[in-house]
Amino acid sequence: MKVVQVLPALDGGGVEKGILEIAQALVQAGHESVVISAGGRMVEKLIAQGSQHVNWDLGKKSLLTFRHVFAIRCWLKQARPDILHLRSRMPAWLMYLAWRSLPAADRPHLVTTVHGLYSVSKYSEIMCKGERVIAVSETVREYIKNNYPNTNPLHIKLIYRGVDPVEFPYGYQPPMAWVQQWQQDFPQLEGKKILTLPGRLTRLKGHHDFIDLILKLKQSDHSTHGLIVGGEDPKRRQYVAELRHRIHLEGLDDVITFTGNRPDIREIYAISDVVLSLSTKPESFGRTVLEALSMGVPVVGYDHGGVGEILSVLYPQGKVRLQSVASLLSAVLPILASHTTETITQVTHSMTLSAMCKQTIDLYEETYARAL
Repeated sequence: MKVVQVLPALDGGGVEKGILEIAQALVQAGHESVVISAGGRMVEKLIAQGSQHVNWDLGKKSLLTFRHVFAIRCWLKQARPDILHLRSRMPAWLMYLAWRSLPAADRPHLVTTVHGLYSVSKYSEIMCKGERVIAVSETVREYIKNNYPNTNPLHIKLIYRGVDPVEFPYGYQPPMAWVQQWQQDFPQLEGKKILTLPGRLTRLKGHHDFIDLILKLKQSDHSTHGLIVGGEDPKRRQYVAELRHRIHLEGLDDVITFTGNRPDIREIYAISDVVLSLSTKPESFGRTVLEALSMGVPVVGYDHGGVGEILSVLYPQGKVRLQSVASLLSAVLPILASHTTETITQVTHSMTLSAMCKQTIDLYEETYARAL
């Protein structure tokens, strides 16, 4: 079975990581894996794991991008994949138009994944055009049913994004060399209770709510420190400047640290007393929540979307009311006061990497078998 996954680029991120995980699982199962993207820093790893990469920039939101449709049609006729898996809206439109122009007998089976709670529109509806439509959470499945009623509910398949318990093991402790380097890089954290907010530096991630929380904690306790972990998007420099300016005005320069983008998020989770998830807009899943909980690290997050869904299953005491600093304090203070955190349920079978890969490949094989 030959499976082609399509996305804009492979520069990093949750969707991209998931694509590499499925690609690797396909190769290990003896299938042929191909990924089409505009390239990026993850391509080398993809190829090393045994997949093929086709460099094609299909993600630019421009009418000019539609010039690729005929070339895609020719490529599909030549490559003859069995499964065409669309992961992002703009490339999905190009692939769909090329796919639809082929004779029915020459078309690969079409699978789509709804990764996000996109704005409801004809443009977004393309992600519901698959013969099978994967929803990455119950939140996403309900979003599809409520907003795209023409999608056959029987065609929707719930497959949770999965965490690898080997990569994020329960009770993990960083090696001493890492700890020593961390202490050297961030001496201001020594002896502090650490609250970590991971994620992209965008307005929707709740950084101002995090600052509000740290400010309240500082007023009653000087032993806490906030970490904002995430890279700065060149397009959002004004927002980052806004955050830094507010932190300075609030007198929190020595209490909140920006780490920038870090490759050692597992180790940062491990030395954190609490991980926060404060997105003001519901998320489709919440990978950082699952990763931290997999390691037994308490997570406090807003009770909506995929984050609330994960917390309900694994750590319900971490759910708090949306944008309520009082609720955040009520959830965080008992954790910080405790020398031993309450036992956190280890990740259930439906939220592991192996389960995600098996369910996805099973779906491919079931869909492919219809043509035999």
